[in-house]
Amino acid sequence: MNPFDMFKNMQNLQAQMQQMQTKLDQIRATGSSGGSLVEVTVNGKMEVQSITISPEVVDPSDISTLEVLVAAAFNAAVNNVQDILKTEAVGLAGGMQS
Repeated sequence: MNPFDMFKNMQNLQAQMQQMQTKLDQIRATGSSGGSLVEVTVNGKMEVQSITISPEVVDPSDISTLEVLVAAAFNAAVNNVQDILKTEAVGLAGGMQS
């Protein structure tokens, strides 16, 4: 590979990485727990965008159950984002081969 092609490929890779950074803000995934009593939505940067908690799961004498449900919903949302990012990465890798 000549230096010009290598430089061009690096520029393309840099542009694709910048596009991916922009997409991270736009990606959203929701995870739920307790039969959807708790839902957490995160973006591609793993930042919480929203939390929805059904009133029937709020019991002041049983905070630990609510904590477990929120953690489980968050973990599910993160797993969903990771799945989306894997799909995006495969697309990005495919674009680098051209």
